[in-house]
Amino acid sequence: MTAESKQSSSIFTITVLVAALGYFVDIYDLLLFNIVRVDSLTEMGLSAAQVKTQGEFIISIQMIGLLIGGILWGVMGDKKGRLSVLFGSIILYSIANIANGFVQTPNQYAITRFIAGIGLAGELGAGITLVTELVSKEKRGLSTSLVAGIGLLGAVAAFFVSQNFNWRMCYFIGGGLGFCLLILRISVFESGMFTKTKQSGVSRGNFFMFFNNRLRFKKYICAILIGLPTWYVIGILVAFSNNFATEFGITETVLPKISTMYAYICISIADLLVGFVSQWLKSRKKALYIFYILTIISIIFYFNQQNGTAVGMYLICAALGFATGFWAIFVTMAAEQFGTNLRATAATTVPNMVRGALPLMFIIFKWLQDVFSSYPHPYITAGWVTGAIVMMVAIIAAYFTEETFSKELNYVEE
Repeated sequence: MTAESKQSSSIFTITVLVAALGYFVDIYDLLLFNIVRVDSLTEMGLSAAQVKTQGEFIISIQMIGLLIGGILWGVMGDKKGRLSVLFGSIILYSIANIANGFVQTPNQYAITRFIAGIGLAGELGAGITLVTELVSKEKRGLSTSLVAGIGLLGAVAAFFVSQNFNWRMCYFIGGGLGFCLLILRISVFESGMFTKTKQSGVSRGNFFMFFNNRLRFKKYICAILIGLPTWYVIGILVAFSNNFATEFGITETVLPKISTMYAYICISIADLLVGFVSQWLKSRKKALYIFYILTIISIIFYFNQQNGTAVGMYLICAALGFATGFWAIFVTMAAEQFGTNLRATAATTVPNMVRGALPLMFIIFKWLQDVFSSYPHPYITAGWVTGAIVMMVAIIAAYFTEETFSKELNYVEE
């Protein structure tokens, strides 16, 4: 029995473990800015209003970095191999996070988060691609859920680290964790499917192939749109829960880092659960619809917190986190939609397109605030209307997405 066939016989392999730990470090670094945003920008001398505007700007710049990095690493994953991405991306974002600990101005902050974003973009897609190709088709949904469930706890770790260390040290620790992870990478095998495809001479990692075929283009766009609710919830509702709390008339202090911690604890639980739900239903799409319903219910509760409490906000953020805990299924579906010669490109670009869509959501959110400026609470109204648009788009995209449960992946795109 080959090393690869041994790995495929279990949902918990060294590949799954390393991918999960890689995603753990990835999420730690990705969400660290949300967690230390207020403290770090305040220490730089910014006012409360500037913390809000500069925070939105830096998050947007980081997400643009993820968008660009997703394309770069995705193409490299199909051209050079999945492992080359795992090594290259982690070195880049580890260096960027160490540099992040030395920034003195918001502009320097934005530049380092942009570079870190490029590096962070490669970790999840390459890891999920490896897992889907090395684990048997009957168990790959459970394996990718383990990767996401364990990995998403990185946000929780970032919160507890931030409680005990200065924000600069938090970034140093993130960079150090990344370099420690490189040691574990040595034990991971390259995908046999990729090796065979490389030897066949077929075109690999051609990003434009997503756009030169109508059916493939539809699959790609739908694969992106079904994930939009996740970053609407995390990037707007949870990240700016303090601003929404003020608008709701909550007099107690709401800290975004605590909202983020509760949300990600529940996201992690849900991402572990969603694989079993999908397995039980024998369907990726049915599991996705269940979590969409939970997301809609949680959003309704979120926007009905007038004169509520900080504890209530934290509990609703936890509910939102659980409801959007379909990240594992969403990324797995992206990997399963396409052939081996485009799989890493798809699995890496799709989640980063969703992350990169956050600046667009901010633009819509701010535009709607102007549209509803005559309303009693334009900030709140713009927030829920943005959510309604995002959920409608996601549900329509899910309807037009093919079912990929137990799909055979050993094929190429022509």
